[in-house]
Amino acid sequence: MPADVHDTANGHDAHIRQPPATLRRILRETGPGLVLAASVVGSGELIATTGLGAQAGYAVLWLIIVSCGIKVALQLILGRYAVATGQTSLQFLNDVPGPRLGARWIVWMYVLMTLFTFFQQGAMLGGVAMVLNLVVPQVSVPAFAAITAVVTIGLLRVEGYGPLEKISAIMMVLLTVTTLASVGLLQATPYAHSPADLLEGLRLRIPLGGLATALAVFGITGIGTSELVYYPYWCLEKGYARAAGPPEESPGWLSRARGWIHVMNIDALISMSVYTTLTLAFYILGASVLHARGEVPEGMAMVSTLSRMYTEVLGPGAFYVFLAGAFFALFSTLYVSIAANARVLADYSEIMQWSRPENRPTLIRWLVMLMPVSHLLLFVMFQAPLWMVVVGGIAQVIMLPVLAGATVYLRYGKLDRRLAPGRVLDVLVWVSAITILAVAAYGLVLRGAGG
Repeated sequence: MPADVHDTANGHDAHIRQPPATLRRILRETGPGLVLAASVVGSGELIATTGLGAQAGYAVLWLIIVSCGIKVALQLILGRYAVATGQTSLQFLNDVPGPRLGARWIVWMYVLMTLFTFFQQGAMLGGVAMVLNLVVPQVSVPAFAAITAVVTIGLLRVEGYGPLEKISAIMMVLLTVTTLASVGLLQATPYAHSPADLLEGLRLRIPLGGLATALAVFGITGIGTSELVYYPYWCLEKGYARAAGPPEESPGWLSRARGWIHVMNIDALISMSVYTTLTLAFYILGASVLHARGEVPEGMAMVSTLSRMYTEVLGPGAFYVFLAGAFFALFSTLYVSIAANARVLADYSEIMQWSRPENRPTLIRWLVMLMPVSHLLLFVMFQAPLWMVVVGGIAQVIMLPVLAGATVYLRYGKLDRRLAPGRVLDVLVWVSAITILAVAAYGLVLRGAGG
């Protein structure tokens, strides 16, 4: 059962609240966006985005910006629908027309994609272990990976949305400080970037050699398919839909729903500004140093390749600044992604009628124990973080246009007309959906032609 199910008595919901009216109070009600940002800034940014910068230099800086901004319109529609209905992502995706085998076809597709993203999370687990191994080389990477899995399980056993939001916020603050410090320190070296470099990166082009990674980056950076599905869960657990109350015809409900949707919109835009800034910072690190040196981070040497630029150029102090940023980027995403996937898979189990709503907390507790173990096994088996990220990223790219189409359907076929967005957001939804479809089709055609 969703965390936002309404506890009503005699037609009254004790959790119903009027939305905040001032910016200060609105900001106090934000939080889901920070949790989302913690899951966004991880493997895509540290591994795939930095790897793309190493391959292509500044050439596809524009793609990073587009990838971070183009999908926010879809996020706003999915969040709006969750606040309006109190439904989780998988519940409203299960309303999309099409074949059904226990669950709708699109739910099956998403769950299959989720299994492929376990490769990404295995890469993040391994990346955390590599960072720790650089600090304490006497302990092997596999041993640190096992320790990371155990610590992750321990943190996720602390139940509830509140601790998740607090831990995510702390990690995002520390990540922002360390990452921006890393970029700033490079400006005092021969690897400093100039305004001309940044302008060159805004030209619309993709080097042929970087197509596969570029497509994966488009799927992962910014809001990936997974994060689009995660966001409504965090909005529900924060209590936006519960505060608005069960949908009804009254003017009071309509006013509350619009007010809490406004809070959700601001929350989403704050998260976009955070993860876009951090994603650009990681890309610039790869383009500034690794591209110039002809080094591409891959395999077990990924983190050491990334960190070597600090030891050789700025000394051990900056080296540890980078390692701290890498740790928070990878671990925050691992932590939040497992928490989110546990909720999604528990939801799926209920849709398939394999479990009952009252068993949901128990099932989530088991999932947050089992998933880190599966990620550990994948990392130990393959030990190729960049490849593992690309595998998960391509799965998200394939699923992304399907989810975009479902979002358009929900907007025009299911959303309460009284809560329809304004014309600007409607236009952006279509731009987002068409762009996503075009990028996916371009990638398929070029791959089919051997490009």
